[in-house]
Amino acid sequence: MSNLNLRALPKVSLHDHLDGGLRPQTIIDLAAEVGHVLPANDAASLARWFTESANSGSLVRYLETFVHTTAVMQTADQLERVAREFVLDLAADGVICGELRYAPEQHLERGLTLDEVVEAVQAGINNAIEQIEDDGGFMLAGQLVTAMRQNDRALEIAELAVRHRETGVVGFDYAGPEKGFLPIRHKAAFDFLAESFMPVTLHAGEADGIESIKDALLSGRTLRLGHGVRITEDIKRLEDDSWLLQDIAAWVNERGIALELSPSSNLQTGAIEDIENPLMTDHPFNELYRLGFKVTVNTDNRLMSGTSLTRELELLTEAFDYTIDDHEQFQINAAESAFLGLDDKEELFEEIQYRFDEARRRD
Repeated sequence: MSNLNLRALPKVSLHDHLDGGLRPQTIIDLAAEVGHVLPANDAASLARWFTESANSGSLVRYLETFVHTTAVMQTADQLERVAREFVLDLAADGVICGELRYAPEQHLERGLTLDEVVEAVQAGINNAIEQIEDDGGFMLAGQLVTAMRQNDRALEIAELAVRHRETGVVGFDYAGPEKGFLPIRHKAAFDFLAESFMPVTLHAGEADGIESIKDALLSGRTLRLGHGVRITEDIKRLEDDSWLLQDIAAWVNERGIALELSPSSNLQTGAIEDIENPLMTDHPFNELYRLGFKVTVNTDNRLMSGTSLTRELELLTEAFDYTIDDHEQFQINAAESAFLGLDDKEELFEEIQYRFDEARRRD
């Protein structure tokens, strides 16, 4: 495994926030254009400020990081540039299929409409895909339109997602403060999404536990769990060292509902409770994988965590000694769970299999 080039392996990215994946130099460039004051004025120092803030243990400092990224994502040109660079950076990391999630309602400060936000992001995605294909590469990418659960625009955002389903939006996401804001409070939005056959993924099981996951399944009708790491609260270890999956955990496991796990982010945000200064070996990723859950590997916010999908895979491999077969399974899990049409999904599977076979021959 030590000789395996993880960066060269094909990857599928399901949980990656657009406003959490900007290039530091781009933030500096765009901030200068609009007069936004940053905490640092060179790319290296700014990148360091983002990661230090995310690792500070202070929720206030962590949330402040997004103030600076969303501030430079308020015009069509800004959004197009950010989305284009986002997809190009994914490709440089070996990602061949990526879903970009973001909340359009957070990008209206300079007069854009919700539809214009979606159109600008899609223009950036299309530009990047064209560039990647011109260079002989392969990329599938789409938007996950996010509603903020603490606000009252979920139905409006659901309608936005459906309106753009033929022009780049592949699904609906639900994010924001998890505790106290269950999907049932936006029942009309989720009823509409179900009636429209729009795929849904929800943040659940990160900042809250089993009740949040349960409502994501029942009220949200989610096909994937954004993080979902606290599904472990519904798993018990018995005296004979076997494991008992209780009702919610068994439902998620048996139906192959994907867990969008983001190892570094989960450690940063305290999603793994009751462990002081947790290490990657404390993350339940391996436990969930061995129990047969459909685990996927994600970055969440590449800028804030100072990470990439390759780095997340490297950290997991170092912690749990994964082989190339394990890595192929992680990508198959993600490909099976991606919100793609059948033809695109078949093409993605073929690309994954071909590239892993090539990697085995080189190894």
